[in-house]
Amino acid sequence: MHNRVPTIFVSHGAPTLAIETADRTHRFLKSLGPQLGKPESVLLISAHWEQDTASVSAVVKPETIHDFRGFPDPLYEIGYPATGAPELAERVSELLTGAGIAARIDSERGLDHGAWVPMSLMYPDADVPIAQLSVQAAL
Repeated sequence: MHNRVPTIFVSHGAPTLAIETADRTHRFLKSLGPQLGKPESVLLISAHWEQDTASVSAVVKPETIHDFRGFPDPLYEIGYPATGAPELAERVSELLTGAGIAARIDSERGLDHGAWVPMSLMYPDADVPIAQLSVQAAL
């Protein structure tokens, strides 16, 4: 039996949240991972990845995407070396397709800051595999 954690919405604010240790949200996210426990994997939906068709990342070693500009240099040095979750991505794609929602697997997409900022605070050891699902803004 799999350990299930709740579905949660986490706002990451500005990317600087990753380095602003005095910020209340930073401290909350640091405490959230231990409260939830370590899941087998995470499906993460970030508003920073928009696609016309639902896309699920299935990269074994996703890169850390620094999809922002004009922030302090230390942010661009952060890497979040979590592994991907290709099996979860396949399952999500199957479930979406089975529900009549067009879906595809993306074998190149890394983790944008909407994914790695909160995950780096919740699971700083980068030991939880991640699959990321795009949003379809037109819907």
